[in-house]
Order: sequence, then structure tokens, then C-alpha cells
Amino acid sequence: MTTEPQRLQYLEAMGLTAWVARYQLPHARPTEACEWELPERPAASPPAERLHALLDEADSAARQAPSGPPPAEPPRSTPPRRARQMLGISPSSEEAPPTADETVSPAEAKPPQQPLRFVLQVACLSGRWLVIVPQVAPLDANQVQLLTNLLKAAVIVIEQPPAFEAYRWPPMENLPVEAPLEEAREGLQAFVEGTRRRGWSPERVLVFGRDDTLERLLDIREGRVELLGLPGWQGPALAELAQSAAAKRELWPTLLEWRRAWSKQDSEADD
Repeated sequence: MTTEPQRLQYLEAMGLTAWVARYQLPHARPTEACEWELPERPAASPPAERLHALLDEADSAARQAPSGPPPAEPPRSTPPRRARQMLGISPSSEEAPPTADETVSPAEAKPPQQPLRFVLQVACLSGRWLVIVPQVAPLDANQVQLLTNLLKAAVIVIEQPPAFEAYRWPPMENLPVEAPLEEAREGLQAFVEGTRRRGWSPERVLVFGRDDTLERLLDIREGRVELLGLPGWQGPALAELAQSAAAKRELWPTLLEWRRAWSKQDSEADD
């Protein structure tokens, strides 16, 4: 005797749609109840076991693959060996040692860049000539007096003695740095540009003292400060000039040039 479930299975195998009544018609015989035997689903294996199976399949496929030139662009998926390492599985004796591309080393990350560090004492003569002294400590009274005497010898008349202020780089610590030299240059340019709001309008740059970092920043070549696009001069430090008579004598031709440049700019301003 064919039961209802078997009949439905036969119809399904023959490709015929089986219709089952949903509602009981009036005065109709009730549909016989039957027990449906659903096939049992196989229990899902844990994710780790499935991953192990996939890794084993990948290894077997790699061994059976024909030898030939490697593709131009290898797939970027995680290699089986890398996945085994992530799972903490020791490689088998048949596996080759990991290549450089399959290992992750902390040295791959570039070490953080260190910023350039320097301190400048900066002043502006009557808002026109920028004076830069590369030193950490503020100028003492003897250095200020010497600078004033040099300006008088060059017939450069200023209303007030130069007032220096310190400019430090970097402005803050523990900031990320990508290009130390370029960032320091941009910072110094921004500082000079910001002083225009206080009435500074630099026309020339005078640098008293030698400093490797400052020379890299300003890039003084053939009497011109390339960073600021202004004429420039760099000579001995004020402390050296104060103690050396020979340095003062060598500076005398430069003072004459300063006099001509200052008076020329005065006449151009009057015109």
C-alpha cells in the first residue's frame, strides 16, 4: 500500500506538481494525518575544521598543479602556510620554509622621522631688514650694542634698537613628522609671513653666525636667501666679532654695501 508521503515523492520524481488541499470542504472526508519523515541534516563542522579542510585541499591542489612560470600578478589571498601560522599550526616537513613575502616583520614599518630642532633669535630693522642670530640664549647687552654700532657705521638709521624674539622649531613635541626639512622650511616661511601683520616687510636678510641646520633651511646662494626669495648675507657670529679685531676689519667692505643698499631702498621708497 502506497502511503501519502511515498505518492508525493513519486510525483516529485516524475516532475509532477503535487497539490495538497489547505482547507476542508463542507461534508468532505477529513484528510488522513500522516507522519512526515524529514531527512536529517548533517551536523555542521566547526569553523576550524572547515578551514583545515580547505587548507588541505589547497595544498593538494598546489602539488597536483603543473609546473610552469608563475603568473604576472599572484593572488593576494592568504597563503595556506600563512593561515596555518595564524592558527598556530606548525608546518609539516614537506612544506618549504616561508619566503620573505609570507612573513610579517615589525621592521617593515618605517621608523618615525625626527624633526629638525633649532632656535633662532629674530629681529627686523625698522620693519625692513630681517636679522637672524642662530643661538638658544637671547642676545646679551654686549651683542645688542655691537649690532647697533655696526648699523651706525653703515649709516643705517633705525628709530629703536632691534628687539629680538625667539623662534623655536618644532613648535610642539610628539608631533608626527614625514619630511623634517620641508616641514621646517614651511614653518619658518609661515612665521616670516605672519610678521607682516605686525608691520614687518622684509627686504633683506642678515645672518650673524654659522649653523648647518639654518644653512639648509635658508639655502643661501650667491647673496640670496632662496627660501624667502630675498637678498641675504651670512657672516661671523656677534660673539666672534666682539672678540676679534680682524673679523671687524674684514666686515668693513660689507658695511659699505649695506649702506648703499639701505640708501637705495630709501630713495626707491621716496620715489
